Formats: sequence, structure tokens, C-alpha cells
Amino acid sequence: MKPRVIVIGAGPAGMLAAGRAAEEGANVLLLEKNSQPGRKILVTGKGRCNLTNACDADEYIANMVGNGSFLFSAFHAFPSSEVIRFFNDLGLPTKVERGSRVFPVRDRAMDVVDTLQRYLKGDRVEIRYHTAADGIHVENGRATAVTATTGERFHGNSLILATGGASYPGTGSTGDGYRIAEALGHTIVPLKPALIPLEVVEPWIGQLQGLSLRNVRATAWTEARSGEKKLGEEFGEMLFTHYGVSGPIIFTLSRPVAAALAKIEREGGERKRGGRSQSAGVWLSINLKPALSEEQLDSRLQRDLTRFSRKQFRNSLDELLPKKMIPVFVDLSGIPPEKPVHQITRGERQRLLELLTDFRVTVTGTRPLREAIVTAGGVSVKEIDPRTMESRMVPGLFFAGEVIDVDGNTGGFNLQTAFCTGYLAGKHAARAASHQ
Repeated sequence: MKPRVIVIGAGPAGMLAAGRAAEEGANVLLLEKNSQPGRKILVTGKGRCNLTNACDADEYIANMVGNGSFLFSAFHAFPSSEVIRFFNDLGLPTKVERGSRVFPVRDRAMDVVDTLQRYLKGDRVEIRYHTAADGIHVENGRATAVTATTGERFHGNSLILATGGASYPGTGSTGDGYRIAEALGHTIVPLKPALIPLEVVEPWIGQLQGLSLRNVRATAWTEARSGEKKLGEEFGEMLFTHYGVSGPIIFTLSRPVAAALAKIEREGGERKRGGRSQSAGVWLSINLKPALSEEQLDSRLQRDLTRFSRKQFRNSLDELLPKKMIPVFVDLSGIPPEKPVHQITRGERQRLLELLTDFRVTVTGTRPLREAIVTAGGVSVKEIDPRTMESRMVPGLFFAGEVIDVDGNTGGFNLQTAFCTGYLAGKHAARAASHQ
């Protein structure tokens, strides 16, 4: 009789783990609380699914900012080059875009889910939908069964916990795995949002809702005793929302910003900046024209002002800024909207240059954890063998994906983590099961 491996969670990590365990010769049961697999995959990359990043090990680990070194063995076992080959061999063509991000050629996340389902069918994995795990049974110090919320008990020789994080609960990631692991004695590192939109205080932010900016540079700052402290800097795309800012470069900056906000909250008291009291003490400086030096930008601005010298100021910025941004920009400049362009002073032009290179928003917080792309925190990596993904506390129990305390930047790194930890967990869970 074949050894049995039970996988909890049919997300990217769980599906890869289930398929890999079956390839190793195990009889695999995959339990999924939803009516279909891979629901979180469908919302990644704006529905396009950035399934990995075509990078080497050093770059991958550097971009896994939460415990990246723990993933050294997992990445080498199933690197991004092998992930790409895996999907290509299963009939899914891929393409590499800016930043080495890898997408399906048709830009459809559903194609990734369909490919993983074909993988499971090919390896004869049994999937039980509408079956949520409630706990794991341990006998003689070893994980031996999964108890479902229905009261059913499923026995296995090895178990894999791949329930995801606590963000996007509508996809099924409701934090079940943390509760299950903690009940077994595992340490759960406190959860917090990673890759999350930011809320800002400026009342005019709603006027920019829906505006997307490309090729801009955003720098996050906070206050320190020695003066302003730079938290991070990113170049690329961002988006204004009714509550603040979002988009790829904001997601990457959100981790250090959230940490700085938490520190301020712990320390208490208000910070002062620009002559007024600020409860946040963290802000973003957006360079709207980072490709131009200050001298080049000044020359460009002077040319535009000369060209539109007969116009009113508010009608002179169409070629410099997105239309939706102009009213806000004019208001922040302090220059009367009706002022003839030829009357703009050198000091006013300097103010325009400052706004173009240092367009500021004051950050007050992050959006709720449920809106995070990735959850930071989770099962402590100190209690997991990085070579196999097996629990150091409960033999026969393996972990894969976001339930582990690992998280990374945008760009395909987090899905790469799901796939390589799933690969390692599936491989070693099957081998461990065969020895029972």
C-alpha cells in the first residue's frame, strides 16, 4: 500500500507540494476549504500572475526581506529557472518583463491555476473541496491525521500545512494554519501586513484617485534624532487611491514604513516637521521627473513657461503633468491659478521645481492586514528544518508557503517561495511517509 501524504490548502504551495509528493510515489489527499483551488493566484499581478522572477539565488534571497537566508536550500532545490521550465513543460508559455518578472504569455492568472490542476491530475492527486482543516492529531509524538471542521478525520503518514497567510480572506487565507500550528506548540511570529497600500493625511488625495504614475521615484522618510532618516527608495509605478497611495513601488516601501510607524507608536508623543505637529512622522517624497537632473528640469520648465507665456498658469502644465494632477499641483504651488505665465517669478519657478522633484504625502498608517498582498510573520523559521521544511517539533509535519514567517518584495519573489517550499515539502514528506 502506498504511503499517504495529506496536504492542507490548495494554493500555489499546496498544489506544488501535492504534485511533487505524488511524483515521489505517495498517495496524496489535498484538502481545500474553497470550491476551487488557487483562488489567491487569480488576484496576483492584477490578474496576470507574476509567477516567479528570473533571478539568481543571491538576488532572490536579497528580495526575500523576511528571513530570506532560511530559503537558501529551497531555492536551490527548485530555482526560478526550474519553475519556468516546469510551467513550460506543462504547456504554459511564459515571458520575462522589466525587472526579470515572469508572466504567462496570455497575461491570464487562470492559465497558471489550470496548469497546476493539470499537474495534479497527471499525478493522480485526490482533491477534497469544501473541507476545512480544524486541527492536526499527534500520536506517539508524530503527526498522523487531520481533523476537519465537519468532524471527519483523515489519516496520513505525513502532513503538509500550506494554508497561506491572513491577507485576502475572501480567497480562503484566513489564518487557519497559524492556529493549527500554535496548538501543536509552534511559535507564531506576530502577524503584520507586508506589501500593503498606505494611507495618507492630505485632504486633496481623493482628487487624485485612480491616477497611475509610471517611471517615478518614491523615497520614504522618517524623523530621527540626527535629522531626517531615509527608509527606502524605489523607482517604477504607483497609484493614487481615495485613502492614499498604492502600486508596486509603494508595496515595496510599505515594509520599512510600517516598521517606522510602529516604532513611533511605541515611543509615543508627537513629532514635529515643517513647523507643525505630526502624529505620523513618516512621509513619502515623490520625484515626478527622476530622469532629468535639476538643471535639465529647470531648463524644461523655463521652455514651457516661455512657450505658454500668454496663458494663465493653470493652463500651462498640460505637457508636464497628468491632467488630474494639475489642480492639486497648482494649489500646492501657491501661485494664483489665473496668473499670466510671463509674470511668474524666479522664486515661484523654484517652488514648481521643488514640487516636481519632492511631491510629498504624509503617511498615517497602512491599510488593514486583510488587504495586504502578503502576510509577514507566521510559523517561526527556527522551528522548521530549511533543508526539508519539516517541523523540528512535530515529526511528520511539514510546512510550505506563506504560513511560514517569510515574505518578500514584489516581482514574483513570493510566488517563487510558495513553489520552492512546496516542492521541498512535497518531496520530503513523501520520503518520510515511505519510512512509516
